[in-house]
Amino acid sequence: MPGGIEGVSDMNIDRAVLAFAGFMILVSVVLAHFVSPWWLLLTAFAGLNMLQSAFTGFCPAAMVFKALGYQKGEAFR
Repeated sequence: MPGGIEGVSDMNIDRAVLAFAGFMILVSVVLAHFVSPWWLLLTAFAGLNMLQSAFTGFCPAAMVFKALGYQKGEAFR
């Protein structure tokens, strides 16, 4: 695929949300290990948000990515 890495050019809202959630979970685990275990609350928040968005289809991060101009995906409205 000329002009980029395969998979990056077709980044949509769904993939961006999953990447953001994964990033936040990894950051919170690293911070919990090196700084304070209280950072695991960020992991819990990310998990709860993912769970509620699976049932409701509402995701604040998806709204932000939509405003940034990402292409529509299948999961989020």
